[in-house]
Amino acid sequence: MEVLLDLLKVSIPLAIVSYAFYTTVRAFLQKDFEKKLAELRLKYSETALEHRLHAYERICLLLERISPPQLLLRIQFQDLTAGELRHILLHEIQQEFSHNLSQQLYMSIEAWEEVKKAKEGVVTLINNTAATVEQDAKALVLAKAILNNLNEYNIDPVEPALRFVKQEAQSFFA
Repeated sequence: MEVLLDLLKVSIPLAIVSYAFYTTVRAFLQKDFEKKLAELRLKYSETALEHRLHAYERICLLLERISPPQLLLRIQFQDLTAGELRHILLHEIQQEFSHNLSQQLYMSIEAWEEVKKAKEGVVTLINNTAATVEQDAKALVLAKAILNNLNEYNIDPVEPALRFVKQEAQSFFA
C-alpha cells in the first residue's frame, strides 16, 4: 500500500507538470501556425490583387481594341470590299475576345457581362451597318457608315463597359 501511495505522490505532480508543458507547447505552436497562415494569406492576397489588376488592364485594352474607330484604324482596307471588311472586323473582334477569355477568372460576373455586352454591341453595330451597304461596295463606304452610325445615333457599345471595368478596378484602391 505504501508503494502505491509513493507512486501516486510522484505521478500526480508529474501529470500536472506534463499537462502544463503540453498546453504551453500547444499554445506556442497554435500561435506560430496562425502567424504563418496570416503571412500566407497576405502573400496570396498581394499576388491575387496583382493578377486581378492585370486582368482589368487587359480587359480595358481589349475594349479599346474592339471599339470601331480603333478597329478601323488598325485594319488596312483600301483594296477590300464592304463584305470583306465586315468579315475581317468580326474576325478581329473574335480573336481579341478569345485571347482574353481567361481574364474572366479574375473579374466580377457583372464586369464580365458588361464586356460581353460591349463585344456583342460592336458586332451588332457592324452587322446592322453592313446590312445597309452593298457587299461589293468599297470597304471605305462601310467604314464611313459605321463611324456615321456611331456619331449620328450617339451609341458607343464599348464606353459603358469600359467605364464599369475602370470603376471596378479603382474600387480596389478605395
